[in-house]
Amino acid sequence: MSYFTDLTWKESIKDIIDILIVSYIIYKVLNMVRGTRAVQLLKGIMVLVVIWGGSTLLDLYTLRWLMNQVFTFGILAIFIIFQPELRRGLEQLGRGRFFGRTAENDEEISKLIGEVIKAVNYLAVRKIGALIVFERATGLNEYTESGIAMRSDVSSELLINIFIPNTPLHDGALIMQGNQIAAAACYLPLSENPFISKELGTRHRAAIGISEVADSVSVVVSEETGLISLAINGQIVRDIKEESLISKLHQELSSTLKEKSSAFWKWRGNKNNG
Repeated sequence: MSYFTDLTWKESIKDIIDILIVSYIIYKVLNMVRGTRAVQLLKGIMVLVVIWGGSTLLDLYTLRWLMNQVFTFGILAIFIIFQPELRRGLEQLGRGRFFGRTAENDEEISKLIGEVIKAVNYLAVRKIGALIVFERATGLNEYTESGIAMRSDVSSELLINIFIPNTPLHDGALIMQGNQIAAAACYLPLSENPFISKELGTRHRAAIGISEVADSVSVVVSEETGLISLAINGQIVRDIKEESLISKLHQELSSTLKEKSSAFWKWRGNKNNG
C-alpha cells in the first residue's frame, strides 16, 4: 500500500505509458505468430510451464528438477525453433511495419488480384504453366528461402515474364506476401494424397501440398490444357471461371482472421451441383 500512497501523478503517467507500450508489443508479437506453427509451439511451452508450476506447488522434487533442466537448455532451443518468426519480426521492425497496419485495404487487394488475373489469362491462352501462391496467416518463409528473393511490386507484365519457358525463374512456384512478390522459383511440398487425380502433374500436386501444410491460396495454370485451377485447404477446383476466381480471391485475401473453409466447401459443392 505504501507504493500507491507515495505514488505521484508523474510516476502514475509513466507507469501507465510503460504498461501500454509493453501491452502493445505483446499484442503485435502475438498477432505476428497467430496462425503459424509457432502458436502450437507456444502452447507446448505453456504446458511445460503448467507442469513446472504443479511440480513446485506439490513439491515433486524429481519432476521439478527435470523441468528446471528443460528450461535451462530450452532457451537456446526456443531461439532455434522460432528463428523464422524472430527474423520476420526484426525485418518488419526494420521496415517500420511492426507498428503499422498488417492488413491490405480493399483497393490494394483489388489491384493485386487484377494484375494476377491479367497474367494468368495471358498464360492460360498460350498454355504456359504457372503456380502462384498467396501467403495468408501461416508464414511461408521457409519456402521463399528455397527460391530467388524478389521483394517486387506486382504487375501482370512481371508475372508473365517470370513464367515464360526457358527463363531462370519459370520453374517453380511464385510466392506472394502481402502486395509483393516475395520470391520465385520456390520449391513446395508435393501432396501425397492418393485420391488426387492421376491427370494432375507436379505443379498441381505442389499447389495442393502447400495448401495442406498452410492456409495459403494457390492459382495454377496447366501447361498441358491451359486450364486455371484454385487450390485451398488441401483441395483443388479445376477449370475455375474468371468471375469465380476473382470472387474467391477477394474473399480469401481480404481477411486472414476469419475461418473460411466451410464457405469454400459450400461454394465448391454448389459449383459441382450446378
